[in-house]
Amino acid sequence: MDGDIVEQGVELMLFGMGTVVIFLTLLIIVTSTMSWVLDRYFPDEVEALIMSTGPTPRAAQSRVPPVAVIAAAIHQHRSKKK
Repeated sequence: MDGDIVEQGVELMLFGMGTVVIFLTLLIIVTSTMSWVLDRYFPDEVEALIMSTGPTPRAAQSRVPPVAVIAAAIHQHRSKKK
């Protein structure tokens, strides 16, 4: 009886792992295909989108060190707790 349960467990494990591997493989193939199609047929629109999402000139001038931003966020969080 114990062997039957173990066999069922192994079978279920292999089925589950196989399903995950097949899903992830399909996900990689579909994502790569979509990327290739966009690069092949719409190269200008993708580059324009990348260029338009860059920082604005004003934001580029006011660079604040990340440490200062983190310190200000911690200070604000701690002051709200009191």
